[in-house]
Amino acid sequence: MTVVGIGADGWAGLSPEARGVLRVAPVVFGSRRQLADLPVRTSTSVTDDGLPPGARRIEWPSPLLPALPGLLAEHVEGAAPGGVCVLASGDPMYYGIGVTLVRLLGAARVRVVAHPSSVSLACARLGWASQDVDVVSVVGRALDQLRLVLAPGRRMLVLSADRSTPAAVAALLVDSGYGASALTVLSRLGASDEDRQVAGARHWASADSAAVADLNIIAVEAVLEPDGRYLPRVPGLPDDAFEHDGQITKWEIRALTLARLAPAPGELLWDVGAGSGSVAIEWLRTHAHARAIAIEPRPERAERIRRNAARLGVPHLRVVDGRAPRDLAALPTPDAIFVGGGVSAPGVLEACWTALHADNNEDHDRDEGGGRGRRDRRRLVVNAVTLESETVLAQWYARCGGELVRLAVSRASPVGGFTGWRPAMPVTQWTVWPAAHRPVS
Repeated sequence: MTVVGIGADGWAGLSPEARGVLRVAPVVFGSRRQLADLPVRTSTSVTDDGLPPGARRIEWPSPLLPALPGLLAEHVEGAAPGGVCVLASGDPMYYGIGVTLVRLLGAARVRVVAHPSSVSLACARLGWASQDVDVVSVVGRALDQLRLVLAPGRRMLVLSADRSTPAAVAALLVDSGYGASALTVLSRLGASDEDRQVAGARHWASADSAAVADLNIIAVEAVLEPDGRYLPRVPGLPDDAFEHDGQITKWEIRALTLARLAPAPGELLWDVGAGSGSVAIEWLRTHAHARAIAIEPRPERAERIRRNAARLGVPHLRVVDGRAPRDLAALPTPDAIFVGGGVSAPGVLEACWTALHADNNEDHDRDEGGGRGRRDRRRLVVNAVTLESETVLAQWYARCGGELVRLAVSRASPVGGFTGWRPAMPVTQWTVWPAAHRPVS
């Protein structure tokens, strides 16, 4: 299979290599727009422009991903080398179909003919340095992920799903306190009717989407309004950044907990007894390819976790409405586990310990951003605040080792006409790396 990148200018913008592939391709997959832009030659000469006479043009179905294995089995298996061509918008390996095809077929079976991405073209038009721009795709992805990269003075490019995306992005910016930001919508980059529209976020939030082409990319120059609130990605967000009912790991303890969990790109966290989801959410905020599952038995808290995740830019957090240890066995193998609730419940720590020792060769535990962490890095962090849960941790520490610490925080507050220290409940924290410590006897 050959994947050919193509721009809004169609055949005219293709490289000689790409044209050479298409001139002899008997089967071509692509979107309706892409296929319509390809000429079909009337001669049999492979030096003339266009697809060969009789070439099959197959439009991608919607939704695409569920249908893809069947299409590949029908048209690719047994085909001659180079017999099937796939058209991809811009750079096939940048949020493109090329990534999916390589994952399904293997790199050895997919040849990629590159093309400038819409990001490269946009930066060229705007005079922006590509390496200094945050890029977010909302094609088949939740818009709320844009909240994660919002920061004063940052430049962002948003890959649009369609003509409605600019207004949706603008509404999100206004809602997040960035209503003063400037938006430039670049439509049909590279085509003869390429267009540029510039306005503030508040204008775009109420603008008519009919004036924008479906094929567009949005450039954002983020400006935080005076009453706006910047939320850094460093762990330790203020407690009131989360919706909660009091069941939340307080920000000082949360920052120390995340330091012990030590998130790494591609690794998976279980947040057991997640409460507000604050630990899982802050784990995900450390890197775009971090992954997390929040396990919470109370339905109202599970819904609250989902709202918090969306609001804080990590809508991909997986929330399991379930109870530990019963519902842990069906989950993919974790790299790290945090237990903040249900420590003293029978079987919870035993199930976590077993999960961290599990063999893992599952392909679905891998994402596009990288592989799994090393087995010897797997770790368990448990916080306890009651005497009962402290007793459980002391027993496990005696049997398995690790590190046991007590964390105490005091806050200054008025005492009559003076100021004094009011201590919060101390937290006992146990951290252990099961591969490096004694097994449970």
